[in-house]
Amino acid sequence: MYYDELAVGQSASFEKTISEADVYAFAGIIGDLNPAHVNQRYAEGTRFGTRIAHGMLSGSLFSTVFGTKLPGEGAIYLSQSLVFTAPVLLGDTVKATVTVTEMREKGRVAFGCIATKQDGTVVVTGEAVLLPPRRPEA
Repeated sequence: MYYDELAVGQSASFEKTISEADVYAFAGIIGDLNPAHVNQRYAEGTRFGTRIAHGMLSGSLFSTVFGTKLPGEGAIYLSQSLVFTAPVLLGDTVKATVTVTEMREKGRVAFGCIATKQDGTVVVTGEAVLLPPRRPEA
């Protein structure tokens, strides 16, 4: 979508069930092998009592929404703030939702971001600023 096709209040979402394979693949890609994520025996001794997904794995689902739905192909991520509010366990389904909150100068658009688990628990909140693609010159 181009800047002039966006409006405050528009939103889009993406849902993903976080599997053990997702956590291991993400750990391998980013190099974060924290045992809280990849070692069940270790994780049983933590405050969560089991392995948790990387916070950034849930946070990265916002990028999926931005690149595929709103604004979609060609959008450029300029900034993102994130606050992690609850753990995501293996097997949880996370729904990442982005909502246009402000149309800014120079073609920039601000989005509110919220990710929730299947029971409604908020796991991540934040704000992002994107540059939607430019309309081709006629």
